[in-house]
Amino acid sequence: MNLMTLDFASAQDSHDGCDDASHNHAAHDRSAHQHAPAAKPAVPEPVQEAIRTLLRFAGEDPSREGLIDTPARVGRAWLEYCQGYREDPSVHLTRTFEEVGGYDEIVLLRDIPFQSHCEHHMAPITGKASIAYLPNNRVVGISKLARVLHGYARRLQVQERLTAEVAQCIWDHLQPQGVAVVIEAQHGCMTGRGVCTPGVGMVTSRMLGCFLQDASSRREVMSLMGRG
Repeated sequence: MNLMTLDFASAQDSHDGCDDASHNHAAHDRSAHQHAPAAKPAVPEPVQEAIRTLLRFAGEDPSREGLIDTPARVGRAWLEYCQGYREDPSVHLTRTFEEVGGYDEIVLLRDIPFQSHCEHHMAPITGKASIAYLPNNRVVGISKLARVLHGYARRLQVQERLTAEVAQCIWDHLQPQGVAVVIEAQHGCMTGRGVCTPGVGMVTSRMLGCFLQDASSRREVMSLMGRG
């Protein structure tokens, strides 16, 4: 079965009628803007002091040279790790397409890499997700499925909830005939502490609609995901 790919590139703006001088000037301005360093977000002093306290608790000296800038760096890193709290993943599903040539088979985005952090130990979760849906007249650009995943993954998570949130978001906003989400990930709280067992993957799945109710549809989508 051919899997449907719907990723729409944005069109470039045209500048008809510009002379060479103005074109070169605009290109220079764009180039300068693109290479300008992005302003680093400010990290409040109480956050930095909390990180210094953690360093002391771990047995380190936060005043030594190698750690002087660490509190600010860690604060900025956690703003990135938790970017998902500042966005609504469902906005990526607002633009849909109905002109798909009568296509009514499974749409699958397989093995999407992602990173998250567990809410129990704030340790890294690293894995891959496969996301599928059976359209009901409406489809979405497949890059948007990955954006939904990352929107929920960039929060403190447990894998079971992450799996359910991604599936429910697609179900609610695309209203397809079925949704299937399978995630396999390694958890730093297990690989780097406690039982210290690296290389173990945890697998979770969420099926909705026809993939939950119909065994043959479920077998088909699991086979396409490489889990048949």
